[in-house]
Amino acid sequence: MGAEQTAAVRVLLADDHPVVREGLCAMLESDPGIEVVGQAGSGEEAVALAGRLAPDVVLLDLRMGELDGVGATGQILRQSPRTKVVIVTTYEEDSDILRAVEAGAAGYLLKGSSRAELIGAVHGAARGETVLTPSLATKLFRARAVEAPLLSGRECEVLRLVGQGLTNAEIGRELFIGEATVKTHLLRAFKKLEVSDRTAAVMTAWERGMLS
Repeated sequence: MGAEQTAAVRVLLADDHPVVREGLCAMLESDPGIEVVGQAGSGEEAVALAGRLAPDVVLLDLRMGELDGVGATGQILRQSPRTKVVIVTTYEEDSDILRAVEAGAAGYLLKGSSRAELIGAVHGAARGETVLTPSLATKLFRARAVEAPLLSGRECEVLRLVGQGLTNAEIGRELFIGEATVKTHLLRAFKKLEVSDRTAAVMTAWERGMLS
């Protein structure tokens, strides 16, 4: 896989256990197509290093003190949208997986993953793929089915148009409904998605596959 890359994939590792970081680093650097450019021992340090180093991929531990992997994922992606984040953890609870994916993580791997799986995940994430330990795929689908609210067809239409940059008035004209009705659909979508603004609603709906 590394041979397909014109340049080595630049990776930042973040885990609060030095031994784990060193083990991951050794596995990754055994692949000539991967370069580990930095290591962080906390979520806060990961965010700071990601901002300075602009890595292609960040491998984040899920639970790291005050700022966990999910919180760090959101901060990293806000400052470096092109960076891909992959959670690497010992935890495989449905809710943890869903939180990580909803925060924008490109993947979720267990620390027991093989060297080949880890390296493949890094290259896959760098290419824009979603990477998930096979045994976790069913858990993610189940968690999404249970926790993801169902938007109505009209709510999805409104959010798609919001994503195209249309105002409420423009959406109303496009769908032949009143501006107040557009606002009602938006407020209902906000409540279902547990967000408070238009941008967050569109991003959350896209991430959950509701607008695809």
